[in-house]
Amino acid sequence: MKIILSASRRTDIPAFYMDWFMDRIHAGFFETINPYNQKKTMVPATQDHVHAIVFWSKNFSRFLSENYGETLLAKGYHLFFHFTVNSEIAFLEPRLPPLAQRLEQAAALCQRFGPDTVSWRFDPICFFTGPNGRLANNLTDFPKIAEKMASFGMGQCITSFMDHYAKINRRPVPYDGFRFIDPGLDKKIAVIARMAKIAASLEMDLRLCCEKQTLSALPQAVGVKASSCISGQRLKNIFGGEVSLKKDTGQRVTQGCGCTVSTDIGIYSQHPCYHNCLFCYANPKPA
Repeated sequence: MKIILSASRRTDIPAFYMDWFMDRIHAGFFETINPYNQKKTMVPATQDHVHAIVFWSKNFSRFLSENYGETLLAKGYHLFFHFTVNSEIAFLEPRLPPLAQRLEQAAALCQRFGPDTVSWRFDPICFFTGPNGRLANNLTDFPKIAEKMASFGMGQCITSFMDHYAKINRRPVPYDGFRFIDPGLDKKIAVIARMAKIAASLEMDLRLCCEKQTLSALPQAVGVKASSCISGQRLKNIFGGEVSLKKDTGQRVTQGCGCTVSTDIGIYSQHPCYHNCLFCYANPKPA
């Protein structure tokens, strides 16, 4: 059975590491390193071994301008894209292009590869103390982004709330008094209900990623389901062929992850992400 390559949950390969990625495709294999025990594994990368490549990114500018997708399609690979597009707040995601440019990238991905192969992530939802000391969040542009994504033909948005890792609190703050806030379950339910209503008005589904507690507390009428960000069944439906439908036990299953098995080829130590997002779980400190 062919495998799914995840490129990557651990870093932004389309934005920073496509030269390395294409070199490994040419070589016919990747070498991965388990981040917990440092065990190395060889992963086949030839088309006869790979069912699909799932790209994760916040900036597909170079990927699009240098036609990497078309090159991979010509080699016989199937491609799927997770594109994270959040509200434009510079101190949260300081090294991203303006929102308007990222929306243009989303349109280009849908036009070139088909909207059924592109998934929009509004992720994560963040609450924090604003400059005035009041509770603020990054939801401002959600309605506008949702309207654009729907117009490109996308039918789904995946979201989750920020995870409050200790290393995040050790990073420099953008202004005095800034800190991230966990809004509590009632607030989360209200936020997801509003987002779902906006999405439904545009004929989009809202899915929750690793939010088991929030999902179980939502009224059924809200119509939100758990996400399977890498779904063997969805990729099989789009591209045909045979692929494993087993749950990926290496992901956060207890928190509600619904992903099926894939192989992530990003390496934390070798592929630092340079977006410097303030809430990022991957980088221990800004790169």
